[in-house]
Amino acid sequence: MPTTTPQQKVSQVRFFGGDFVEVRLTGDTFDASAYSAKKFSAEHNKAFIAPFDDADIIAGQGTVAVEMLDDLGSENCDFVFAAIGGGGLVSGVASYVKAVRPDTTIIGVEPSGAPSMAKALLAGKVVNLPKIDKFVDGAAVKQVGELTYKHCEKLVDEVTEVDEGEVCSTILDMYTKQAIVAEPAGALSVAALNHFRPQIKGKNVVCIVSGGNNDINRMQEIEERSLVFEGLKHYFIVNFPQRPGALREFVNDVLGPYDDITKFEYTKKVNRNQGPVIIGVLLQNPNDYEKLLERIAIFDPSFMPINDNQMLYTLLV
Repeated sequence: MPTTTPQQKVSQVRFFGGDFVEVRLTGDTFDASAYSAKKFSAEHNKAFIAPFDDADIIAGQGTVAVEMLDDLGSENCDFVFAAIGGGGLVSGVASYVKAVRPDTTIIGVEPSGAPSMAKALLAGKVVNLPKIDKFVDGAAVKQVGELTYKHCEKLVDEVTEVDEGEVCSTILDMYTKQAIVAEPAGALSVAALNHFRPQIKGKNVVCIVSGGNNDINRMQEIEERSLVFEGLKHYFIVNFPQRPGALREFVNDVLGPYDDITKFEYTKKVNRNQGPVIIGVLLQNPNDYEKLLERIAIFDPSFMPINDNQMLYTLLV
């Protein structure tokens, strides 16, 4: 598995595998670890079992759909939402559902930072993404399978992308309102519902929540990504005058009555009239953002928002 795999997932594999499993963490992405696994198999004359691009694996994952439709019985199944990483789950589910209930709409859901199936369908062939966001680790795949691509091309009605921040908001929503623990890949299907509100209203909808390996140590990052996505948390670099009372002025003149400072990093420099401050502001309402920008610009016309500058954001926040 990749070195970025959450510890809980590694522990669960060791627990269920027992003496039959040896976990080796290698590479930063699924694709890198899969390459190492294939190389190891070839060197030691072992069988490599593909995690998604294999007919038997696809059929095995498709048993989810068998149980799902058995539970529904005679009820309609209008929509099925399923996550896409390499495409094994959605291929198996779509194969069975379309054979039994062909009128059901199948929606595949990918993280916007790793839309490998969407890019493949757009190109008309399997493609290799040069770079991916590894946050949704269970679906962060640079290249889908040849078999799964063919299944999706034929059987999946639509493939949609969901922002990683929206996935985080969904994880928190599922936990606080439904007591469901979902990992990022597991929450993809539910996160996509917001994108299909008009189509699914009054319909029978099934979301496959495919994974609950959510390490508690990731919750702080999940909450942070959620707040940024919701437009509530913003970071700036602002020049502050190096004199007493400057912070009081900022609080009184710039912050709104319901705004809160969540981060403030400032080192006073000698022989300078002003110095840069990294400041984080939490809003109560995302609609307050434009007015906040106007007030910061009066305080420091050269201020810099850093939410959208991924390199700066990662370095400073």
